[in-house]
Amino acid sequence: MREELRRELDGLGAHLARMCDEAGSSMERAVRAVLRADLPLAEAVIGGQARLDRLRDDGAERAHRLLTLQAPVARDLRRVVTALQAGERIGRMGGLASHVAGLARRRHPDPVLPAELAAPFAEMGALAVGLARRVGDGCAAPLQEQWAERERDDDRVDALHRDLLTAVRRPGAGYGVRTGVDVALLTRFVERFADQAVSVARRLDDVAARRAPAVRCTVDGSSGRS
Repeated sequence: MREELRRELDGLGAHLARMCDEAGSSMERAVRAVLRADLPLAEAVIGGQARLDRLRDDGAERAHRLLTLQAPVARDLRRVVTALQAGERIGRMGGLASHVAGLARRRHPDPVLPAELAAPFAEMGALAVGLARRVGDGCAAPLQEQWAERERDDDRVDALHRDLLTAVRRPGAGYGVRTGVDVALLTRFVERFADQAVSVARRLDDVAARRAPAVRCTVDGSSGRS
């Protein structure tokens, strides 16, 4: 019985990893759609949200079935509850990527961003995607090392968010209301995506800090315990 529970928990961790990879890929493509005014790519991101929703629902079903049939306690129960919470947040990350792609679709064939704002937005997007992939890549690395790198990238995302908003609001900058609104929405969606990724990582950290076996999340679907 114990071995079966361990396999189910490891499978739940691998499922979360797959979701993180899916969400990260969605945001990566959404940012590219914005930067290139790529309508087919934007449509693909929006259409792909249903796939992440199914993964979220499948993960929740697996977790509830595990709770019902295995009745985990203590640290194992924490892992299941954390997986449920994490799955919800990763699902929201996919929704935020769809919102970014939605702006690209709405403004097509015009670009969403002025050319001079493209580079900082691209950096912001790359950092957010990296945060999502780091969550999916490994909860087996030393916690403090992960924490420092993660918090640094999250702080940089926040700084870029502020810088882009400042740029469009600066007196005499010459940007219209539509551009200001679009930049505010885009940067908010990406900033929230990064926040959700950090929140998932912190929840996983908390489980590991309580001396529970860390859920090893690998993008290739393999799993194990640290």
